[in-house]
Amino acid sequence: MPDKLELAATARRVRASVVRMAHDGKAPHVGSALSCVDLLVALYFYAMKNDPAEPSAPERDRFVLSKGHGCTAHYAALAERGYFPKSVLSEYAQDGGRLAEHPSRASVPGIDVATGSLGHGLPIAAGMALSAKMRGQTHRTYALLSDGECLEGSVWEAAIFAAARHLDNLVVIVDFNRWSAMDRTDTLLEPLAVKWTAFGWLAREVDGHNLSDIVEALVSVPAVPGRPTAIIARTVKGKGVSFMEDDLEWHYRPPSAEDLARALEEIGAGGQGLPSGRSSA
Repeated sequence: MPDKLELAATARRVRASVVRMAHDGKAPHVGSALSCVDLLVALYFYAMKNDPAEPSAPERDRFVLSKGHGCTAHYAALAERGYFPKSVLSEYAQDGGRLAEHPSRASVPGIDVATGSLGHGLPIAAGMALSAKMRGQTHRTYALLSDGECLEGSVWEAAIFAAARHLDNLVVIVDFNRWSAMDRTDTLLEPLAVKWTAFGWLAREVDGHNLSDIVEALVSVPAVPGRPTAIIARTVKGKGVSFMEDDLEWHYRPPSAEDLARALEEIGAGGQGLPSGRSSA
C-alpha cells in the first residue's frame, strides 16, 4: 500500500493536471478543483474499494462528486489511478471531447453519476446507499459536497433520510474551503459539524490537506454502527498554488500561459506513513 510520500506525490501530479486542463480548456473552477485534490487522492488511492480494471464491479465502492464543477480534479485522479489514459485529459472542455465541464456517466470509466446541479449529489448517494442495504451489499457510497451547497434544503432533506434509514454505509465529505460563488460560507454554516450531528450523523472535522488525517477519518468509517458519517474537511480554495490560494478570482478565471508556468513550478509534495486502506487493486 502507498505511504504518505507516495500519496503526496500523486496529489502533486493531479494538481499539475488540473491546472493544465483549466489552461488548455480555457475553463474556470480551477480553485474549486485544487481544494479537493487531497480528498480524492485519499479516496481513490487508499480508502475506497476500487479497481480500474473493473470499473463497474458490483462490489466496488461508489463515489458521487456532488460539486461537479470541480471535476477536473476527479478526471485527473481517475486518469492517475489508471481508469483511462492520461492523454484523454487533453479533451477537457474541447469541442467533441469526452470530458465536459461537469461530469457525465457516459464520458469515461469511473464516473457513477452525472452531477453539477448543486444539492443533488447527496440525495442520489443516499438512494445508492439504501439500495445497497436492501440488497445486502457491503460496499460504501461516498459523496463529496461543496460547503456552499450545504445551504441547499435538499442536502438536509437527504441528511434526515439517511439518518432515519441508518445508512452507516454512506459517507459525506464536505470540501469546506469557505467560499461559495460570491461570498464566504463560514459565517452562514458554522458550526457545520454540529449541524450534521443534530441531523443524526456522526460528524468529525479534519485538515483537508493532511493526508494522514483524511485517511484516518476515512478508514474508521463507520465510527458508530447505524449512523452515516460526515467528514468536514477544512480546505483552502486553490490549494497548492500560492497565488490562487483563498482567492475567489480563481473560481472564474482560467490560467494564462504565464499562470500555468508559475503554478507548475510551485506544486510540490511531502510525507509520513499511513494506516491500511480498502483499495482492491
